[in-house]
Amino acid sequence: MTTLVQRWRAHSSLTTLGGFAVAAILLFAVAPAMLSDFRLNLLAKFLCFAIVAAGIGLAWGRGGMLTLGQGVFFGIGAYIMAMHLQMADAARLHNDVPEFMEIAGIRELPSFWQPFASGPVALIGILVLPALVAAALGYGVFKRRVKGTYFAILSQALAAALAILLTGQQKIGGFTGLSDFRAFFGFKLSDPANRQMLFFIAAGTLLVVVALVRQLMRSRYGELLVAVRDQEERVRFLGYDPANVKIVAYVVAAFFAGIAGALFTPIVGIISPADIGVVPSIAFIIGVAIGGRTTLLGPVLGAIGVAWAQTALSEEFPSSWTYLQGVLFIVVVGFIPAGLAGVWPMAKGALEGRFRRTAPATPAAPAPVIASAALPDDALVEEKVKSR
Repeated sequence: MTTLVQRWRAHSSLTTLGGFAVAAILLFAVAPAMLSDFRLNLLAKFLCFAIVAAGIGLAWGRGGMLTLGQGVFFGIGAYIMAMHLQMADAARLHNDVPEFMEIAGIRELPSFWQPFASGPVALIGILVLPALVAAALGYGVFKRRVKGTYFAILSQALAAALAILLTGQQKIGGFTGLSDFRAFFGFKLSDPANRQMLFFIAAGTLLVVVALVRQLMRSRYGELLVAVRDQEERVRFLGYDPANVKIVAYVVAAFFAGIAGALFTPIVGIISPADIGVVPSIAFIIGVAIGGRTTLLGPVLGAIGVAWAQTALSEEFPSSWTYLQGVLFIVVVGFIPAGLAGVWPMAKGALEGRFRRTAPATPAAPAPVIASAALPDDALVEEKVKSR
């Protein structure tokens, strides 16, 4: 038995390494060689969405938390990066404030901008602030046993509130947001080689995120997270606090979303309230649901596929793409709950079931005759179980 387990683990490890190797070849060799600069930049944008989706797959697919407000954490990381890039451009031009502030008549840099003038501080903020906000929100929500629809509505309301708040703040770009970034930590964004570098950073980050999510899913914590999703009360009776388990998954998903937002800003060149509100948060969920929220690669491939379809089909059907997206979401949720990643297991199960029905039945061996009269009741039950 031990030898079989060891062989299975070795085979699983080799399969995983092979999958990561194929993904690395596709992202770092095939995509740059086959795609134009414009399409490669689009793919980098889609990879940012996939990073968010990987975290949602952990929190929603494994933990059962329908996180409709990931735009909050995506926006925190994106705006911190945008503020740093704006101040770096202003310093390079020897200006006291970014250009958009000069146009708006703001002559003094706001105090909450000043810490992010430093690159290391900005990077720390991108990594820490989304996680801290998620930890505070998760503690307040999960400790009070808020879950299900109530949690989904609350998280969506937070995304809407943040978008509305940013829309009215001229010191942070207002409705139009922050844009026109010239450099990324000293590298000119107008240079195609540097744009390709951003794609490689996004691709490498996605592979690392997927590896981390896989490790969490296969760990004992991943098993506990699934147990909390399926039988929360039983987990509580066993001595664990389900709230702490949920908080960890929620914080990890927020951590990934903040990193994705920070990469999204220089890749796309703009961040605005429209990129972090309710609609983008729902779009993240749609990609995860269509791809298959309970699998490892389903959310990632679903997010990339939906984003690519939105770009490609909206060019051909600009007024109909929204309806096509809605129909696809309804079909998947209604008829393929496991997402597109569950199509093959469903088809395989159906074929195996059909094969079993058509296969000739093997006659069962006659059951042994037991002298039940000579046995007491408990012994009779035990003997019947053994005979089965």
